[in-house]
Amino acid sequence: MSNDLYTYYSNPISSSLPNISHISIKHLPIKRTFDLLFSFLMLTLLLPVFLIIILFICISSKGSPVYSHERIGRGGKPFRCYKFRSMHADADSRLQELLNSNPKLKKEWETSRKLKNDPRVTSIGSFLRKTSLDELPQFWNVLKGDLSVVGPRPVVKEEIEKFYGRKATKILSIRPGLTGIWQTSGRNDTSYTNRVQMDEKYVDNHSILLDITLIAKTIPSMISSKGAY
Repeated sequence: MSNDLYTYYSNPISSSLPNISHISIKHLPIKRTFDLLFSFLMLTLLLPVFLIIILFICISSKGSPVYSHERIGRGGKPFRCYKFRSMHADADSRLQELLNSNPKLKKEWETSRKLKNDPRVTSIGSFLRKTSLDELPQFWNVLKGDLSVVGPRPVVKEEIEKFYGRKATKILSIRPGLTGIWQTSGRNDTSYTNRVQMDEKYVDNHSILLDITLIAKTIPSMISSKGAY
């Protein structure tokens, strides 16, 4: 085992998550140092962009410009994941109404946890999602230690319970990422099974060089907006 990697066992996750009695948590000091430097630099450089986005969100619809949602992080620990709000303020209540009234949308949601033509998304929100600009506030999550710049996708508890199974133990051993293999490989156009496989692949092969490669690939993915909705 290298000097910059050691493992200890913890049990912060509830028994509601399947096939997990304990989670091996990996610590990568070099990766964390990179995350701190990169996220601080991006938050500083992108401050004018943040202010412009906030202004447009406030003009286009009512509600806070920043939205947070609980996700499951490293070791099964929940955290609030921040995004620029891309939906109407009452999106959560609208979702249940949509799923109850439209079996086709309900099936799509249960299959992928996404709606391709989501009527809850605002006009500016659609642009933010296609360009992934809605995820810029997650650099604050990186600075706090909830996320890494690169890693597996941050998901909700229900997704882990339904789709991850025993793979949750491995995938939750490191911090989820703002970007990763999935975000540069078609995003929502990939099946959920493939998403989980990509996350597992990253955990098995992660390195600073891979992180830099995936960060470089993220910019073209944002511009093309392929699979983003």
